[in-house]
Amino acid sequence: MPPQQRTTMSHSNEIKNTLTTQSTHDYENALLWVQKWGKKQYGNHFTIHENDKPIILSLIAYFLKDESVARKFGINLNKGILLTGPIGCGKTSLMTLLRYFEKAEHRFFIKSCREVSFEFIKEGYDTIHKYSRHSFKKHEPQTYCFDDLGTENNLKYYGNECNIMAEILLSRYDLFINRQLITHLTSNLSATEIEEAYGNRVRSRMREMFNLVCFGEDEKDKRK
Repeated sequence: MPPQQRTTMSHSNEIKNTLTTQSTHDYENALLWVQKWGKKQYGNHFTIHENDKPIILSLIAYFLKDESVARKFGINLNKGILLTGPIGCGKTSLMTLLRYFEKAEHRFFIKSCREVSFEFIKEGYDTIHKYSRHSFKKHEPQTYCFDDLGTENNLKYYGNECNIMAEILLSRYDLFINRQLITHLTSNLSATEIEEAYGNRVRSRMREMFNLVCFGEDEKDKRK
């Protein structure tokens, strides 16, 4: 067995041990819940594939704030989630389902990046404030998951072009540093493509803001 495989196997066994001996949460039941409600919401074709389980378990640990399990997966509970992978691998579906593992008062909102860009056409630069400094309710930070980063376009408002998601992410970064404002993202862009689209300034800040959770590049489209 190659060294890398042995390392992976050892890490997998370590995580299983943590799930069964150090956590107060029932992860098997949590997976069953995701499967059940996935079928209810998306149809009977929804299923949890064996190779997706580590990704789903790491996300469940994050949203349950299960520090010991999250640590084994390399997840920092003080950062947001950047979930990446090919088109149709289940990123949006998972984030939609897993938000219910959070307490209702802390549950994040999901907003398509394309919808945000359309709001910019209508409302202009107030859109940036809406998703940054106005993302507080009674001084409590409101978490957003911006879905499908990269599907929006650079748009003009009164002749001025704006990379709207870059500006929102830069503004939310400042609030993440100063007021612990958490952001989540889904995207099928690679790290290089993100830097090309949004600049190295945004990419650098994203490293500090997010836990990177990735589906494999060869993941098949699960849509039916």
